[in-house]
Amino acid sequence: MYKILVVILLSLILTACTVMAQEEHQVMDAMEEYLDFVDYGGGAIFPEQIPEKDWENIFIVDARNGTQYEKEHIPGAVNIEWRQLLARRSELPRDKTILVYCNTGTLSAQAGFALRLAGFDNLNILQGGIREWREKGGFKAYERAIQAPQH
Repeated sequence: MYKILVVILLSLILTACTVMAQEEHQVMDAMEEYLDFVDYGGGAIFPEQIPEKDWENIFIVDARNGTQYEKEHIPGAVNIEWRQLLARRSELPRDKTILVYCNTGTLSAQAGFALRLAGFDNLNILQGGIREWREKGGFKAYERAIQAPQH
């Protein structure tokens, strides 16, 4: 009886390893395909590239933790921590632009990569995060940039 259980257990482990290897291969193929065709900027956008009137048509996601979100966030943003974005992708719209940000753009870029692999092509990452958004004038960053003297 013991030998039968060992054989069954080993068989299950081998099957699980085979499935995991196939899934890993599929993930690697998806990442390679994405990297072959992604634009150089990877969907990054600067605050000064978004006119103030366009913000109302963007689904804004604050990818920081809840404490940071409560302390300060871009008005209208929904808080979904970067590690949860892929798991909560059903909450994201497919019919409008999604803008993901964190403090500097690093964590949101990681989440954005995962979402792009999941088929979201309506996604941008706010380059520089909330810090740069604030420093460049928030919703008025675009207007400030086009009015700035050219050197």
